[in-house]
Amino acid sequence: MEDYFKSKSIINILIRWKIHLAVIIVAAALLAVFFTSPIFITPLFKSFSVMYPSNISAYGDESLSEQMMQVLQSKEIRDSLIVKFDLPRHYGIDTKYEYYTSTMLWEYSKNVKVSKTPYDAVTIEVWDKDPKVACDMVNEMMNQYNMKLRGLHKEKFREVVNNYRTVTNYKRKELDSLQDRAHELGVKYGLLDYPMQTREVMRAYLTGSRSGEVSRLKKNLEEKGGDREMVSDLMLAITKDYSAFKLDYDRAVLDENRNYTYVNVLNKPFIADKKGYPVRWVIVVVSALASFFLALIVISVIEGRRRQPEVSATA
Repeated sequence: MEDYFKSKSIINILIRWKIHLAVIIVAAALLAVFFTSPIFITPLFKSFSVMYPSNISAYGDESLSEQMMQVLQSKEIRDSLIVKFDLPRHYGIDTKYEYYTSTMLWEYSKNVKVSKTPYDAVTIEVWDKDPKVACDMVNEMMNQYNMKLRGLHKEKFREVVNNYRTVTNYKRKELDSLQDRAHELGVKYGLLDYPMQTREVMRAYLTGSRSGEVSRLKKNLEEKGGDREMVSDLMLAITKDYSAFKLDYDRAVLDENRNYTYVNVLNKPFIADKKGYPVRWVIVVVSALASFFLALIVISVIEGRRRQPEVSATA
């Protein structure tokens, strides 16, 4: 019963003060419309892109999307955008201002946001008074991300290339040295193929041939045959090593020279044709409702004070 009388009292207040409340609500709505106009609030346009990382491997316990966010939020990319789009002038920040750096960083963080979606994709979101600038900044962030990853990968692949180049050059020098030694043994001692020449000399001796040439070759085989066999074995082993390292070296050069992109774009940024901030109708509705409830509270207080003398007089 008490709730009924309270509800009835509120309804009576609404009926008696309906004109005042209507004026207050309309006035609040008009003021909200006025104060959300471009005179007071600069309209902002939103541009965004949704993407997945590509052609990268995970570091540590972070996911690929988290690593992508770290790179996109890096100081290098942020500074490159500030310079490329002349954001101090664009945001109206004096570079000689005492707190220029902190103001610039705050303004940038307010307008440029990088986040992760529930499906582990990464979103770049840029708000700006110029819709084309907002779109260009999103594209530039993706471009800078590709350049940053490409630079990091090239740096690491360059180290691999240099290491493989050092090893292959060393193996090449070893082969050259062994070839020079084999050439010397062939020219000076006539040793070209140790197993074959050994068989031929033995066959000549077994058949009774004792010519000077056979005797000279037999002597050379006895004195230098071991060297020629060792050179042949080393050349075979080092050639295999050289071939394996050369293949790895060629692959490393290929990796160093590749120009991959590191994003799979799901939603490409576009130039917005409608402002995204402020959302005027929401502000107008909230302002009208807030004014209505505040006015209702004030009117209830006034009504309560008016009833107190009446109650006292009746008593």
